[in-house]
Amino acid sequence: MQPLEQRGYRERVVSVHRLHDLQEEIETRHREGLLEETFFRKWLTGFVFSPPESLPEARSLIVVAVPDTQIRFTFTWNGKRIPLIVPPTYLHWQRTDQRAEDALVEILEPAGYRVTRAVLPKKLLAVRSGLAAYGKNNVTYVPGLGSFHRLVAFYSDLPPQQDDWREPKMMERCEKCVACLRHCPTGAITSERFLLRAERCITFHNEQPSDVPFPAWLDASWHNCLVGCFHCQSICPENRDFLDWVEEGAEFSSEETILLVEGVPLDQLPAEAIRKLEQSDLVGLLDSLPRNLKLLLEGPERETLTESD
Repeated sequence: MQPLEQRGYRERVVSVHRLHDLQEEIETRHREGLLEETFFRKWLTGFVFSPPESLPEARSLIVVAVPDTQIRFTFTWNGKRIPLIVPPTYLHWQRTDQRAEDALVEILEPAGYRVTRAVLPKKLLAVRSGLAAYGKNNVTYVPGLGSFHRLVAFYSDLPPQQDDWREPKMMERCEKCVACLRHCPTGAITSERFLLRAERCITFHNEQPSDVPFPAWLDASWHNCLVGCFHCQSICPENRDFLDWVEEGAEFSSEETILLVEGVPLDQLPAEAIRKLEQSDLVGLLDSLPRNLKLLLEGPERETLTESD
């Protein structure tokens, strides 16, 4: 769809009959023990592999990749301004998904077609449809966007012009590259299997609520983001042209930072802190924010900013 590409988006359209293939692949991986059970229950059990009642005549699945950036927040701690990154896809995702839906409606509605959101394994759909390829780190990479994108899936009554469907594919570049494997401090990426060892991934552990302790083997110095992890993506050659896609986020004062580290409930924070959190879309991360923020601020020597920066 050329109008989508003009906005910097990428998309693929496949037959709605591919729902069965998506469901079967997820269930097979689980049955074969390739998906760690806790990870599977948390992230891979909420999919709906049938068209919604609002669009029972759906004929296609559309997956869209929307450009997304890192967001850098600044926290003042012990007199130093410390920048901390949130990787792409975590923040403002409702707004991003809505932009993708609005763009599709604008394109398809005049032609008499409808779209509605789909709750599906989007990474798998993107790779199977040919929109993306897996990296060795199991992150999806889209040509022209690298891993700096958010995937959004839809049902539509638009008939697919073609139905390209392929086996899950790793980028050709990954075959001879071991950058992410060497750079991952936890051993989550391995040459012994294609799927990530999710139970070893920093992201899996720092997305947990603050009352869930980190495992003893997880060294504090390995943490690098306010939530999630960016080790493997920052070193990936496919992302070289996109690493400066950084949006400057809110700056939190010393007093505000202390309250966040202490886990003070949202409704007990000062009005200005609440405003920053809401505008930054950080409210949804408040469960894990106190633990992660404390660890990062009190951890090893980190980059700091001067007052003039």
